[in-house]
Amino acid sequence: MEERKPKILLAEDDTNLGMVLKNYLELNDYDVELCRDGILALAAFRREKFDICLLDIMMPNMDGFKLAEEIRDVDPDIPLFFLSAKTMKEDIIQGYKLGADDYISKPFDSELLLLKIKAILKRNQELNSKEEEQHEFQIGSYAFNSRLRTLAHNGETHTLSPKENELLHMLCEHKNDLLPRELALKKIWGSDTYFNGRSMDVYIAKLRKYLKEDSNIEIVNIHGNGFRLVVKE
Repeated sequence: MEERKPKILLAEDDTNLGMVLKNYLELNDYDVELCRDGILALAAFRREKFDICLLDIMMPNMDGFKLAEEIRDVDPDIPLFFLSAKTMKEDIIQGYKLGADDYISKPFDSELLLLKIKAILKRNQELNSKEEEQHEFQIGSYAFNSRLRTLAHNGETHTLSPKENELLHMLCEHKNDLLPRELALKKIWGSDTYFNGRSMDVYIAKLRKYLKEDSNIEIVNIHGNGFRLVVKE
């Protein structure tokens, strides 16, 4: 099955620039809907699903600022760039106040715009993947919710610190398997230095204490390699 191309709403009233930009983006594997005024662009946005919006500001019928407000009412999270010849400080500030991810002044480098589009779409994809990851785990007789940072057992709920929560989450993702020490240190502490390693050992001891009420649960130290969250079924 052919992979879906990211879809771009391009609102630009300059016919030549609009077509050149549309063709350039389509050559780089984007699906582009070009609209030459704000009202047509808003209708298209309400009709179809887009991944990013590129908005000129000075357009007939509805300017880019008003269009951005209407778009944000429909979808507060969609990435949005302004492409504008308006370079006054107050215009740029207004653009960012309306929730723009970037404000690009004309004339601009198309290759640079392409790189910015790729970066923002990649960021959103990673954020969406993170939101979809599993956050509820059953650990023996314990219920762990990593989104709420809660560990519940026998009617009592304990709130974990951010590092305790992230470490237990990684252990759950590797349940009954090895969680490499270096992987956990780099993801949670930022580096695998000796002192960070000692800090992680303290947090492992805390997690063992929290889970001690269930004898079927054990966090095993695999010397020099990492840890295993062992849960006997």
